[in-house]
Amino acid sequence: MKLRIILALLTPILFSMPCIAQNVNAVLGMWQSEHGNAQVQISKSGENYNGKIVWLKEENSDSGKPKTDQNNPSESLRSQPILGLEALSDFTYKGDGVWDGGTVYDPRSGKKYSCKLSIDGNGKLEIRAFMGISLIGKTQYWSRVK
Repeated sequence: MKLRIILALLTPILFSMPCIAQNVNAVLGMWQSEHGNAQVQISKSGENYNGKIVWLKEENSDSGKPKTDQNNPSESLRSQPILGLEALSDFTYKGDGVWDGGTVYDPRSGKKYSCKLSIDGNGKLEIRAFMGISLIGKTQYWSRVK
C-alpha cells in the first residue's frame, strides 16, 4: 500500500522531467533578428548559452570587403568581422523559461547591454536588453529559423 502511494506521488514528477529538460534548452538553435538583417546561432557550452552571428543580409561593406566591428569600443577589435561575432554571451537558465545573467552586444553601436531571454507564447525569442534594471530597456522579438 505504501509503495502505491509513493509511486502515485512520484509519477507526475517523473513524467514532467522530459519537459523540464526540453525547456532548459529551448533557446538552442538559429534565430533571425527582428529586422531580418542577421541570424544568430545559440549554442550551449557547459551551463552557459551563447549566440554567434552566422548570417548577415549584407555581409560586405560598400567596398566589397566583409563588414567589421568598426564601432567596438576596443580599437584592437574594430577589424574583426561581424560575421562570427559573439552577440549573446554567458546566459544561464534560471527556471520558468528564463535565461538571465548574460549580455547582448550590438555591433551597430558598439555597446554591450545586460540582457534576459525568454520564449513568448508565439515561439519567438524575447530579448530584453537593459542597463541597470530590466524595467528600463528595450525588447526585441526574434523568430526561429526553420
